[in-house]
Amino acid sequence: MDHYKQLESFVSVALHGSFSAAARSEGVAPNVMRERIDALEQRLAARLVHRSPRGLSLTEAGTGFLDAARALLANLEQAEAAVSARASGAHGHLRVTAPAGFGRRHIAPLIPSLVARHPSLDITLDLHDHYANLPTGDFDCALFIGDPPDSGQVAIPLGGTRRVVVGSPAYLDRAGVPVRPADLARHNCLCFHGESQMQARHWQFRVDGRLLQQPVSGNLRCSDGSTLHQWALAGMGLAWRALWEVEDDLRRGRLRSVLDDYAVATVGIHAVVPQRRHMPSRVRVFIDHLRQTYGDPGYPSAPAARL
Repeated sequence: MDHYKQLESFVSVALHGSFSAAARSEGVAPNVMRERIDALEQRLAARLVHRSPRGLSLTEAGTGFLDAARALLANLEQAEAAVSARASGAHGHLRVTAPAGFGRRHIAPLIPSLVARHPSLDITLDLHDHYANLPTGDFDCALFIGDPPDSGQVAIPLGGTRRVVVGSPAYLDRAGVPVRPADLARHNCLCFHGESQMQARHWQFRVDGRLLQQPVSGNLRCSDGSTLHQWALAGMGLAWRALWEVEDDLRRGRLRSVLDDYAVATVGIHAVVPQRRHMPSRVRVFIDHLRQTYGDPGYPSAPAARL
């Protein structure tokens, strides 16, 4: 019996909670699913599924094996999709959504080279200025910064970043350099104004191993992060921005970072895709393109280097 089919059937039974529901999802008779699970348990010499009149449940061994089985199937599917994409070329309509600032800097500039390699791709890039949650509409891939909510979708890590407090040399010479988070009370802080009111009034730091919500205030607020960035460059105050956004300015000396010893830990950058049996080749080549680019040490502000 096909070992792959045994694994696939075990995962299906575990997720559906019954032989009959799993059988319907695959278009086979329930006894076929039972035979596959029986064969798998016999091959492994371990009971994976506990059967009772009240239904099915996974044994301790089955619970541990489920994660491994899903990972094996996912890896195989990704490998097959990658080979298929290289052999036939990706095509079709690719719908991508992302935070506006990150999308402008680290997605949109990569689209021309992707289309040059896969000219049959038709791409819609949907960028949002207010991007607090994953989109609920129809999409193939969403870029998400931070820990994606547990939505039943698949999050593929691409890299990471962290937030830093930055100011122009002119501002820091004029107002002084803060040495601890509490010093921000004496500074003009350029605050985000939008859906996240916590970020508008507090910046996060790690002090003595604990997360600190430091109150901040200032005379300038904006719902567009790139505007806060520009105000910081203009010497209007301090801004709390992502490293992928300001790293080039830090390297060129247009901005200086402060309070680095108190910066919070790196947060992940993920490509989030809907839960599917097979990942379409158009999505796979897009994600591989981002991974390869971000992983290049020569890429400016390479997010993958921040993990």
